Amino acid sequence: MRIQSTFLLTKNLPTNLDELSEIIKGCKKQKPQYQQKLYEQYSAKLFGVCRYYSDNYEDAQDTLQEGFVLIFSRIKQYTGKGSFEGWMRRVIVNVALEKHRRKKPLYNVSDVYQFEAVLNYNDIIENISAKDLLELIKELSPQYKIVFNLFAIEGYSHKEIAKELGISEGTSKSNLARARGILQEKVKKHFKVANVTHG
Repeated sequence: MRIQSTFLLTKNLPTNLDELSEIIKGCKKQKPQYQQKLYEQYSAKLFGVCRYYSDNYEDAQDTLQEGFVLIFSRIKQYTGKGSFEGWMRRVIVNVALEKHRRKKPLYNVSDVYQFEAVLNYNDIIENISAKDLLELIKELSPQYKIVFNLFAIEGYSHKEIAKELGISEGTSKSNLARARGILQEKVKKHFKVANVTHG
């Protein structure tokens, strides 16, 4: 199960690529006026990313600020290959992951098989929007939310998640399964979706 994340970062994109290129060049020269322009154009969208990896609003604000500090300090590493916005997103996600590592570790979910149900998005797509689904994801506890986000939104494999979080692949899989089960119940409760299948 994967959720397309492109809609999170596609609103209000700069229409002039030359303008964006100029901003990037200015930021590489550490010019405050260009750093301000970059922040103004992308802070709202990147804050949305921060919210998916944070326990609360204040924590998300801290992640955003730390993220932009790193973006400005590492922007010379961006070579122009690939999406600049995607590059910034990865910086933000890495900041969130580092903050998570300093908190409580993830543990294997012993009752994983109870939560092996998988949401059938083809059945519920007409009943719940992507925005509504992401709001439900925010309600997950941190240990389930971070694994679910990395797998379903960022496209990480369990091997990559295990490496990033310092856990086993089994722990990643069990936390994802638990998150799926919880989301299934939330969808059924909030949207009264009957067509949810069990895998």
